[in-house]
Amino acid sequence: MLNHIWALLLLTGLVVAGWFGRFSGEAGVTASALAITRTAVMDIALPLAGMMMFWLGVMRLMEKAGLLELAARAVAPMMRRLFPDVPAGHPAMSSMIMNLAANMLGLGNSATPLGLKAMTHLQELNPRKQTASNAMVTFLAMNTAAFTLLPSSVINYLTAAGVREAHQVIVPTILATACTTLTAILMARALQGLPVFRAAPDEGDAAAEAAEGSAAAPQPAGRKTRWLVVTLAVLFGGGLLLEFSPPQARERVLETTGLSRVMERAGQKAAARQAPAPVEKAEEPPAWRRLMNAGSGAAIPLLLVVTLGVALTRGVKVYEEFVEGAKEGFAMATRIMPFLVAMLVALAVFRSSGALLILEMILAPVLAFAGFPMDLLPLALMRPLSGSGSVGVLNEILTLPEAGETLKFTAAIMFGSTETTFYVLAVYFGSVGIRKIRHAILAGLAADAVGIIMSVVIGRLMFG
Repeated sequence: MLNHIWALLLLTGLVVAGWFGRFSGEAGVTASALAITRTAVMDIALPLAGMMMFWLGVMRLMEKAGLLELAARAVAPMMRRLFPDVPAGHPAMSSMIMNLAANMLGLGNSATPLGLKAMTHLQELNPRKQTASNAMVTFLAMNTAAFTLLPSSVINYLTAAGVREAHQVIVPTILATACTTLTAILMARALQGLPVFRAAPDEGDAAAEAAEGSAAAPQPAGRKTRWLVVTLAVLFGGGLLLEFSPPQARERVLETTGLSRVMERAGQKAAARQAPAPVEKAEEPPAWRRLMNAGSGAAIPLLLVVTLGVALTRGVKVYEEFVEGAKEGFAMATRIMPFLVAMLVALAVFRSSGALLILEMILAPVLAFAGFPMDLLPLALMRPLSGSGSVGVLNEILTLPEAGETLKFTAAIMFGSTETTFYVLAVYFGSVGIRKIRHAILAGLAADAVGIIMSVVIGRLMFG
């Protein structure tokens, strides 16, 4: 499934870019694809390597001090029900608990190294090393659902935009993420038994090759050839023809098809995001805000103090054990780089081509009929694809002068109750070499869909 999704994103983006004349230029798909490769390695993978070294070192200390075993015992009954294939005393249990706890506290990127460590342990139990196990799919779905008790990043965005009483977003986010987590678990469990999503043997297995050979009939091969011919015809007959035609020809085609409005809207959004935000005088934060900031800031130091204290008491060589655990961090970061580059390039081409704007235009009438706020559609579409892109859309909504309180809080709830599903999928499965993701993407996107719907419902109930 991941092969088809990746190819669909790239081909759709390239075809649309041809029609819009976005092959070249600063905002073109070529420039976007090349720029995102540097971002994937220099701005994401390498900083993540440092973070992974730190957290894997801390986890090693917690393991030697016995704290991970204590945490695993505390929630063992619930975790055994969710992950029946994972033995009670296996390190995967404690790693998953640490990751989910970090997500609950809103620690953001600090939860990723813990999740990657948990995925490594789950791979140790996986009999098919190229195919995601049921436990892996459930764990990844829960990560995309991201049950949150303290949405600190969302509160920061609301406060920076001058929204009063930003703390009101806490309870709605808890309710929305509870629904997304339940959806993720139920979808992962319901889909894993379907024949189409059953774990197949890895490539190279004789049984797998026989199954694939019997399943591949001549008809699908012919269909694939026809689709390739149609795609090339649309690209070369439309995009490339317009590329070599006078600019007036493309303008006439875009105006005739109504796609010129998409381009105008894209330009307006880009100008709005580049406009400097008004600088306001800093005010003394309220008491609740100071307490929350203090709690968030003290979480990691408190964890370090407790871990070091218990480890020293038990005679653990803290420096040596920390370094031993940190050694895995850089190797893990280099393993995910190819998967990260591949996914981010496809998403960058799809977004910069204008395909996302066309999708938005197609869905707008249906969602308007259903009562979905159209100002939130860009955020709903962007969130599963891009973290930085969705942050930009959220801040754009929060700084709109005409946007009311209901819209701003609903956008904040939507951002806090959804996740960058494609990024999480690429990083987590890429770190352990999983190629067959089975139903993970459907479970993750279902959780995102429920988060989007619940944010609108809860936003209207609490702030409408």
